[in-house]
Amino acid sequence: MKAIVNATILCPVQGFIENGTILFDKGKIVDVGKSVKIPKGSNVIDVEGQYVLPGFIDAHCHQGMFDGSIGWAGRDGNEMTVPTTPEMRGIDGFNPFEPSLKEVLRGGVTAINTGPGSGNVISGEAFVIKPIGSGVIDDMIVLSPSGLKIAFGENPKRVHGQENKRMPMTRMGVAALLRKTFTEGQNYLEEWKSFGMKSREAKDKGEAPPKPPKRDLGLETIVKVLKREIPLHAHAHRADDIATAIRIAEEFNLRLVIIHCTEGHKVAKHLARKKVPAVIGPTMFWTSKPETRERSFKTAVILSRAGVQVALQTDSLTPMNYFPLLPMYAIKHGMSREEALLCVTLNPAEILGIQNQVGSLEKGKDADMVIWSGHPFEFYSEVTQVFINGKRIQVE
Repeated sequence: MKAIVNATILCPVQGFIENGTILFDKGKIVDVGKSVKIPKGSNVIDVEGQYVLPGFIDAHCHQGMFDGSIGWAGRDGNEMTVPTTPEMRGIDGFNPFEPSLKEVLRGGVTAINTGPGSGNVISGEAFVIKPIGSGVIDDMIVLSPSGLKIAFGENPKRVHGQENKRMPMTRMGVAALLRKTFTEGQNYLEEWKSFGMKSREAKDKGEAPPKPPKRDLGLETIVKVLKREIPLHAHAHRADDIATAIRIAEEFNLRLVIIHCTEGHKVAKHLARKKVPAVIGPTMFWTSKPETRERSFKTAVILSRAGVQVALQTDSLTPMNYFPLLPMYAIKHGMSREEALLCVTLNPAEILGIQNQVGSLEKGKDADMVIWSGHPFEFYSEVTQVFINGKRIQVE
């Protein structure tokens, strides 16, 4: 049993607790509060004058998928040989020793949603990890798959239409390929349902079973989306692309998360009305293409005020050791500290479907805690200790 004592606890659920205690054991939080009884023999960690928070969560990045230090040899996040590759699994391209992963803990981040890029209309499965383990991805996984990455706008148009002279060349082409693939998935699902029904009938009659349909790994992933087992993580910057993503999701009754949402402020009421969450960013980078010209932290503020569930992200264009700057800048642009804390803890946990494990300091949740020298939204505060699954992790 371990106990963090004399802590200033800051949590989106527990609120603000001065001189608080967090009791944890076997990787889980046992109790949190001002008057927690500490069992005899517990390992007591005194953090007087410091803040304890749940680990931050980056709801969209590409850590482990692109190693810029070795050029082309480290680019394993985009299989851009055809425009739709739902059979790709991000975990197969993840490198646990990719250099940028060392920056994660320094930013107070203890869980990241990473995976394929946006070169394809359908790129493959994303996944959530904690930056710990033996160097084997299987030991790091929190949730896999966490979603199917799709992309609208300039990236798939450029890669396939402009560079390779194939569909999609236009936004119409992107939408058409998505509808075509989901329709194929519906047909595939019906084939297997029919096979199951015919198999049961044959068994009841004592007859030989029918021949099963030919398996298709890509369509098997599409079926997961159609059955609402996993959401779509839709790369969409422009307002019209956001609206198209929502329209297609409604046509096929799919779960949807808008990734980037750069022009989300233009359609904030629409997003709120449709109850579609948004993972905003990257915002701290140059205007890399026309559809990112209106990037601003005001977008997160406007969406949050409209009632949209918002999370903040780096997209790997912002080094993750600077992750605390994201909520700080959102606050600077008008967001309350309480809402900013939600945007990097419980909101991303709920958007990713891992809220029963992480995102707040509550009894029964994973003991993922970061100790800060001061309030994490103050510029000079630093990470002093990190615990993941109750174990102290060395911050490099």
